[in-house]
Amino acid sequence: MAFNYERYLRLQKMPTLWCWGCGDGVILKSFVRAIDKMGINQDDVCVVSGIGCSGRFSSYVDFNTVHTTHGRTIAYATGIKLAEPSKLVVCVAGDGDALAIGGNHTIHGCRRNIDLTMIIINNFIYGLTNSQTSPTTPRGMWTVSQKAGNIDPTFNTCNLAIAAGASFVARETMIEPKKLEKTMIKAMQHKGFSMLEVLSNCHINLGRKNKMLSAMENLEWIDSISMPKKKYDALPDEEKLNVLPLGILKEDKEADEYCSMYAEIQKVHQGERKKITQDDFEKKI
Repeated sequence: MAFNYERYLRLQKMPTLWCWGCGDGVILKSFVRAIDKMGINQDDVCVVSGIGCSGRFSSYVDFNTVHTTHGRTIAYATGIKLAEPSKLVVCVAGDGDALAIGGNHTIHGCRRNIDLTMIIINNFIYGLTNSQTSPTTPRGMWTVSQKAGNIDPTFNTCNLAIAAGASFVARETMIEPKKLEKTMIKAMQHKGFSMLEVLSNCHINLGRKNKMLSAMENLEWIDSISMPKKKYDALPDEEKLNVLPLGILKEDKEADEYCSMYAEIQKVHQGERKKITQDDFEKKI
């Protein structure tokens, strides 16, 4: 029997505004299937998205959703999670949204190890605003802001997350949606900050302007720069330089989680307030 996506989508928002062949639709479908397999009630999920192509994500899924300002997904999601710690809170952001204007919020979300899942859709370009250089644009690629070829060094998203303290870090591509779905489940089930980078295509604004004339050519390029972690680990160091490993790159189940620590502090303060109230009452007597 075919999977019933309609249950999880806002059909009045269809069709999507994404370009034909864009990987965002594949990622959305993997996310919906992951939620379904986890058996989570839709009212217990909150999806927070920012600005850019990926920012449309929250418009199309039928959960609690917040479409935030540019780069502020983690800031909004932190407040939501602290107010409702029992809910599953998922951030969806693009490489520009999460790593440029929102980079500071991202690293501090990792540092706190707050129980959020952050899905970064990395298409290596500012897609919605027509092809400016993003923090992950490969060197030498043409962009409207660097027409002689990008000279900026590029961020390695997962290395940044690991260094900043995220307790779960993984990378997949939208080329293998079933594998992506399984990793999404592991990320969302993890207690702590989960960072999942998804390599995706922007064949309109990255591909066509860099001699990849179709979505398939863009996907072939993504496939050429990535490989499973086990295969990557077997490479000589010099061959690892331009390859991105796929799979779970870090999983620390023992790290202290922020919401749990915050709950303990609340108990202490509530106890102190009660003690002060009793002391004051005895003084009045």
